[in-house]
Amino acid sequence: MNMRLAILLVSLTLTLSAQLAEGPGMKEAEKNCKTCHEIERSISLRQDLSGWNNTIAKMVGFGMRSAESDLAIVADYLAKNYPADALTPLNVNTATAVELESRLSMKRSQAAAFLAHREKVGKIKTFADLNKAPGIDPEKVEAKKTQIIF
Repeated sequence: MNMRLAILLVSLTLTLSAQLAEGPGMKEAEKNCKTCHEIERSISLRQDLSGWNNTIAKMVGFGMRSAESDLAIVADYLAKNYPADALTPLNVNTATAVELESRLSMKRSQAAAFLAHREKVGKIKTFADLNKAPGIDPEKVEAKKTQIIF
């Protein structure tokens, strides 16, 4: 029994530490991002340096506290390891709540409403159907149309 628990703990530790790419800025990013939300949510955005700087400024506005030099290190780290060009198209028929929240800038409640709708009606086939779904902002969909698939 103790051996199983030890293996489980080691596996969990490896899984959690594997969420962020190794490199300069990893510790600063983890320290700053995980105080408010899970790391997966932070890195799911995939942005260029300007986008990451905007997100960090928004987090500072929400009360995140960190040295200015650490924030620059975090932005550089995120832009290098989680760049915008690494995004694959978002399949709205298989997307998770976290993916919907980060890629379509949805609130958790909006993503939950969309997932409930998708579960009820089945696959979304067109942008017109997508725009009618609960939780969807047609303007955000239009702006990200090239990044969405069905």
